[in-house]
Amino acid sequence: MKLAEILSVNDSRKKMKRVGRGPGSGHGKTSCRGQKGQKARSGHGARIRPGFEGGQMPLYRRLPKRGFVSADKTEWSIVNVGQLNIFGEGTVVTPQLLESKGLVKNVRDGVKVLGEGELKIPLSLQVHAVSQSAREKIEKVKGKVELLSNK
Repeated sequence: MKLAEILSVNDSRKKMKRVGRGPGSGHGKTSCRGQKGQKARSGHGARIRPGFEGGQMPLYRRLPKRGFVSADKTEWSIVNVGQLNIFGEGTVVTPQLLESKGLVKNVRDGVKVLGEGELKIPLSLQVHAVSQSAREKIEKVKGKVELLSNK
């Protein structure tokens, strides 16, 4: 069998749409572009930017803008005290260890431990921030907290 001998199945290859070849082409006199206007001209796709509404006030300018988003906001990766019971007694818990165990998806600006749940084993934590209630629960079971600097 040779490549030239393979028969093509009907409709396996679609014919290219040939526009601009007159009324007999099946695409009409105006090549499926309608009558006049910006979109009927050549090169119209490159000239119209996204969101342009033909001179009408665009939607992104008509809608009200609310609030304020700080550019230097600290985005913490949150871990609760109750989730730390998966580690063995005396383990040094670091952000990298939390990430490898799947407790933190990615260490953004730092890891913060919050006080939700109960801790049953003493651990040594090396994190970027700890809430007051979490610190009390960790120290209640003879654990230690060491704060790391934020980047």
